[in-house]
Amino acid sequence: MFKNAGFVLWNSSSVAKGLSLLVAALVAMLPRMVAADEEAAKPEPLSLWKGHAPVGDGTFDTEDAEITVYRAPHPNGAAMVICPGGGYARLVMGAEGDGIAHWLNQHGVGGIVLKYRLPKGRHMVPLLDAQRALRTVRLHSAEWGMDAHRIGIIGFSAGGHLASTADTHFDAGDAKASDPVDRVSCRPDFAILVYPVITFGEKGHLGSRNNLLGSNPTPELVDQFSNEKQVTAETPPTFLAHAVDDKVVPVENSRMFFEALQAHKVPAKLLELPSGGHGLNGYKGPSWDAWQIQSMEWLAEQKMIPKDTAVQH
Repeated sequence: MFKNAGFVLWNSSSVAKGLSLLVAALVAMLPRMVAADEEAAKPEPLSLWKGHAPVGDGTFDTEDAEITVYRAPHPNGAAMVICPGGGYARLVMGAEGDGIAHWLNQHGVGGIVLKYRLPKGRHMVPLLDAQRALRTVRLHSAEWGMDAHRIGIIGFSAGGHLASTADTHFDAGDAKASDPVDRVSCRPDFAILVYPVITFGEKGHLGSRNNLLGSNPTPELVDQFSNEKQVTAETPPTFLAHAVDDKVVPVENSRMFFEALQAHKVPAKLLELPSGGHGLNGYKGPSWDAWQIQSMEWLAEQKMIPKDTAVQH
């Protein structure tokens, strides 16, 4: 090192030595940085009801529902409760559950996979679980690095029906409740519905309807869970994606919901995909990619996520 006119000059050997030390320090830090990211993304399972789950008729169920929290390694504050499909007869937990959580994490969004109870004709059971999940995430949002005002819901097929039910059936919570979870709102701040079952009318999915409502539901019950009839001006902003060649759940389901949202001036977008059928070619290909890209762009337009995290890093 040389001093000249008040400046400090380094010779080449000193610079090389300094760079070597810097590189060595960065290399030493890498395992800790990777470990921190892995720790942030480590799934965290949590019981929703602790073995005392309401059925909706004043009775309780020993079966429980569960959420698994996937925190984003680099969170932007947004989070989504994820409702896998399965016709209300089973749960597609892989591609429509954990896989979606990992995708959301890549965009800085927390993913909360909901393992909801199967209804077996007990029509309130899945909705009670979805509402409980939303309340729980909102209650723990600060602890989990999430924004209580950017908690959404996403669902697929029958899970899309559940998400659209939570999107249209919600309350502000009960301030006098003894359980702190019940004091919190279960209204989602936004919803993403992918090839969703919406109606239980003519264009609905009969299997999902029978599993949720039973084989002989009353007309009032059919209307209550035909969610295109339940949209109001208070319904949260909603993004829908549906293939026009879906033979299992016709695209009219999403069209009816979108038209109801428009009629009530709720911010909404319907992405009609040219092909892919139900499940969008097995969760891959151009149609699968398209809804993922455009839903993130839409969330950025709604100011639910920053624009720079709409693009996968």
